[in-house]
Amino acid sequence: MRYVWLTFGWVFVFLGAAGIILPLLPTTPFLLLAAFCFSRGSPRLYNWLIEHAHLGPPVRQWQRHGAIATKFKWMAMAFILASVGLSFVYGVPFYAFIVQVTILTGVSIFILTRPAPPSEQREES
Repeated sequence: MRYVWLTFGWVFVFLGAAGIILPLLPTTPFLLLAAFCFSRGSPRLYNWLIEHAHLGPPVRQWQRHGAIATKFKWMAMAFILASVGLSFVYGVPFYAFIVQVTILTGVSIFILTRPAPPSEQREES
């Protein structure tokens, strides 16, 4: 079972890293899934991921504070609106459009109700 966790962990790391470059692919959710898989399959790889200079910070912020950085909230909202807009422009069937809007509204509410990391909260004060 350990190798299954490791395999999925690496798949999610790859997808998360690709999300840094590809605009419609989310990074943080895949890194969180990778951290979950690595925590089950390899403490060494889990520690590598959360201590990584580029991949680790969003995972640590989520684990410690349940926080999403404000710039990532704005990016997520922009991509959600673009997705809905493109679906409308390309004439997605009405039922699919309603399902998409319903799900993305829930996702948006979740994202927007997460706190900012403590470092951002201190800057606002």
